[in-house]
Amino acid sequence: MSNATVPGQDMPPKGGFSSIRYERRLPKRGPSGVAMFAICGAVMGYGWYRLYLGLDERRELDREKIWSRIHLTPMLLAETDRDEYRRNHAAVEREREIMKDIPGWEAGKSVYNGNRYMPMVIAN
Repeated sequence: MSNATVPGQDMPPKGGFSSIRYERRLPKRGPSGVAMFAICGAVMGYGWYRLYLGLDERRELDREKIWSRIHLTPMLLAETDRDEYRRNHAAVEREREIMKDIPGWEAGKSVYNGNRYMPMVIAN
């Protein structure tokens, strides 16, 4: 057994193995935190700007509604007065027709003894 070869140990190549990459090298993904904060601030600033414009618009519409009601009130009151007069006149005519056979009945006369003006209440 003198000629027997001795098994050789597995050795690294001359100059050694190449280095092993073991740290994480992930690609940079997305904007930085400062950029995201700036973008969010810009979006919120634009939103507040649009909200302010909307509030101005709403305030102007409310002002327009108030002034239109102020200018329409006399016409609506006159229309209500004409309607009240027409209904009252029709009620007196109906009363006159219904009570024509009763002697001494005055159509349209108040049933109260006072002379204070009491407007008619008409339920709609």
